[in-house]
Amino acid sequence: MNEQTTTQNLVEKTVFPILFALSFSHLLNDTIQSLIPAIYPVIKTSYGLSFSQIGLITLTFQLAASLLQPFVGLYTDKKPQPYSLAIGMGFTLTGLITLSQSSHFYTMLISVALIGVGSSIFHPEASRMAHAASGGKRGLAQSVFQLGGNAGSSLGPLLAAWIIVPYGQFSVIWFSIIALLAIVILTYVGNWYKGFVLARSKKANVQAVVNQFSRKKVIFAVSILLLLIFSKYFYMASLTNYFTFYLIDKFHVSVQTSQIYLFVFLFSVAAGTLLGGPIGDKIGRKYVIWASILGTAPFALLLPHANLFWIGVLIVPIGMILASAFSAILVYAQELIPGKVGLVAGLFFGFAFGMGGIGSALLGRLADAQGINYVFNICAFLPLIGLLTGFLPNIETKKK
Repeated sequence: MNEQTTTQNLVEKTVFPILFALSFSHLLNDTIQSLIPAIYPVIKTSYGLSFSQIGLITLTFQLAASLLQPFVGLYTDKKPQPYSLAIGMGFTLTGLITLSQSSHFYTMLISVALIGVGSSIFHPEASRMAHAASGGKRGLAQSVFQLGGNAGSSLGPLLAAWIIVPYGQFSVIWFSIIALLAIVILTYVGNWYKGFVLARSKKANVQAVVNQFSRKKVIFAVSILLLLIFSKYFYMASLTNYFTFYLIDKFHVSVQTSQIYLFVFLFSVAAGTLLGGPIGDKIGRKYVIWASILGTAPFALLLPHANLFWIGVLIVPIGMILASAFSAILVYAQELIPGKVGLVAGLFFGFAFGMGGIGSALLGRLADAQGINYVFNICAFLPLIGLLTGFLPNIETKKK
């Protein structure tokens, strides 16, 4: 009787301690990841790197962080791995230590690739665990999980301005403490998830969500979602990786000042993250997706023509509105393809990371050829791709 009650609770109630642990681990993971673009001004000056080389570093990281994710998700859909998150963080720890010691361009590539592999293991299985702990509130669970990641991304530039810029590249090694803390927390989460998997395997009547769409319509809808991810993450790549250079080039601000502006943008992204999931639970994912991507367009179009003060104002709504998209897109896709939580998470996280990496590399080459101002003028039009949201079907789920 006690075991049945525990199983029922695991399946039907939102397990907030686990969601908060996953969110905090996501914060630690993405704080580490965000150190990579945050130290670009330091290593560009120290090693005389071009924008193309900076873009290649990001491409290497993002590809390592993206290509494995669908395979990790597909594998864990069939064979859940409760302790894979802690193992993935071990790769990240190794990459951090190596990055702090790197003195050549190619060793930097190896270092960021190791951090990327850790990320590719972390995201699909952590998203699956958040889904398991959601108690049916999938949008809320993904938003809480994403909140940690975006908060961590916003902290990276600030910590870089306080620690890495004054003390140099070797100070990256101090962030290995963060990775060790994450390993401890993720081991605790793994223990819970192991119990959840065992309990679920003994419960035959777990409810499943199904949809009413044909395979052709599902493929079409997923294609639209991936185009929206392309729009969001190409635009995010311009801001995350080149915003500091844009401010330094156009307004001649210091590196520390440019990092503070980047922090404001990324903090706005974190602040807006909680909006998409819970609102999508209530009014529908499609409306949130529509508003979050297309709604960014007016502010994005104004940004390249604004002075320094108004840039500081505009990046707040850009970050907040754009942030609400991913949780809604991810849960929408998981409802579109029920029973494949890990695969969908791996595909969309992986594609997002891949688009960020490819975007960074292409934009780096474009900046070398045409200048950083040209890049920001072109990227301002990307959110208009949000118009494609109108082609998405309205999902109405039912219980089986």
